[in-house]
Amino acid sequence: MTTQKPHTEPRPHPDHDAPWPLWKLGLLLYPFVLLAVWINLFMLALIGTWLGLGSLSPVSALLAALVIALPADYAAALWLRSLLDRAAG
Repeated sequence: MTTQKPHTEPRPHPDHDAPWPLWKLGLLLYPFVLLAVWINLFMLALIGTWLGLGSLSPVSALLAALVIALPADYAAALWLRSLLDRAAG
């Protein structure tokens, strides 16, 4: 007599069947996160001039914000996904 293991289907990642997957939330939030990072980075550079640090132009701040906003956007999307999951029960 042989015992067979029950066939189990691989469970999909919980994000695949969610109405708002993480990548969609990130794509939706990116413009807002980018603008928030841009403004904060530029204001931080203005405060830095009081301390004797170099100045940062608005264009330079925008170029830096394009890169810095990616991990901030990922964190914002994770946070919003957790709030949506908690609201769904």
